[in-house]
Formats: sequence, structure tokens, C-alpha cells
Amino acid sequence: MRLLKHMPPGRIIAIGFLSAILIGTLLLLLPFSQTGRVPISFLDALFTATSATCVTGLIVVDTGTVWSPFGQTVILLLIQLGGLGAAGIGVAATMTLRK
Repeated sequence: MRLLKHMPPGRIIAIGFLSAILIGTLLLLLPFSQTGRVPISFLDALFTATSATCVTGLIVVDTGTVWSPFGQTVILLLIQLGGLGAAGIGVAATMTLRK
């Protein structure tokens, strides 16, 4: 936590954004995140997580048929997190850490 106090807010936001994408990617790679109909590569999961977090709506595979309900929930949470905005989350985290 001390390390975060000395970082510029922009770096904290970027690290948080990258962390959300990487965690989302790892969750989408779990076997129970997929239906098993189409093999999912690391790049497919990474692109899906990045697109969901950036709220761009781009997809590589059909979300309704390839991802299980758990995988769809992960994608939904990434969309919600991206919709809140990395700046808003970074400001909230910075204010929390400085108290």
C-alpha cells in the first residue's frame, strides 16, 4: 500500500485497468467459463476481456454459445467495471488509500 501512495494517479489507474483485464482473462480461461463447443485460446480470452473492459463490444466468438453462464457473468462484470470508468475507480481508490 505504501507503494501506491507514492505513485502518480495515472499510473494507479493504468495498473488497475491492466489488472482487471488480466484477472478477467484468467477467469475466462477456466474450464467452467466455457461451454466446450469451441476451443478458446489465450488471445481470444484476452481480447474478449479487453473489449469488455473497454466497453467496445468487439467479440471474437459468439458470447451466447461459447461462454457458460459463469463466463457470461465475468464478461458482464468487466463491462460494468469499464462502464464505471477507470478514472472514477482510480480516484476512489486514491481517496481511500490516502485516508
